[in-house]
Amino acid sequence: MQSAIQCRYFQKAFGWCVPIGGLAGLVGLGGGEFRLPVLMYSVGYPPKTAVPLNLMVSLVTLTFALLVRSGAVSISALSPYLNEIFGLVAGGVVSAFCGARLVNAVKSEHLIKTIAALLAALGALILFEVIVPFQYVQILPSVAAIHFAAGFALGIGIGLVSSILGVAGGELLIPTMMFVFGADIKTAGTASIVISVCIITSGLWRYWRLGAIEIRSGPRRIVSAMSAGSLIGAALGGLAVGFAPVSLIKTVLGVVLIAAAAKVAITRH
Repeated sequence: MQSAIQCRYFQKAFGWCVPIGGLAGLVGLGGGEFRLPVLMYSVGYPPKTAVPLNLMVSLVTLTFALLVRSGAVSISALSPYLNEIFGLVAGGVVSAFCGARLVNAVKSEHLIKTIAALLAALGALILFEVIVPFQYVQILPSVAAIHFAAGFALGIGIGLVSSILGVAGGELLIPTMMFVFGADIKTAGTASIVISVCIITSGLWRYWRLGAIEIRSGPRRIVSAMSAGSLIGAALGGLAVGFAPVSLIKTVLGVVLIAAAAKVAITRH
């Protein structure tokens, strides 16, 4: 009987993670905001256990998605944005280590509402840009140090939001690369994966040091099932990115941002 129940849990975990993994491959998101409810409500893990398990699956999914996407979107496309990427990584890693204290200091009902509104606004902006395309206007001087500093400052802010949402922050990393630094949607998605992998790795190291990662057979099997589903989805999404129209990718990203905003608002209540 217990074996049958566990099998249903594994099937649910695997089934949900195939489409979620597709987001990582196609858009450049880890899908953690959708996978976390599966761990908590479909599988039944408490939040303190679910969050590090979610990060483990995110790391596997994003790493594989990066490998698959590299065949469709060359890693060399990131070269013009290395200063910005290094800045975002540095700021995000700082937030990953200090995020808990920052969240305790600033977390409030107003902050949660602001984050939900920001995600919804970014989603609406991207959907609007699909209908009425606009040209990128450079707002920062062409100085490497300034671009690094801007990336670092934005990385800290995104890392703080990510700590509150419990995800890697791709929902904000991709619009930042697009609207602040002028990257196209496919390059921004690949950059988001690279940055997210660095942030998640540092976060997992922190959880490991705290002894907060479950190592029993049950959680390991659930992580394996979710990783397998995510890898299949990431492979399909990563292969599709080379053929999918840019407008389609932007539309998916816009809808995901608005869905994430709704998830934040609902979670608050």
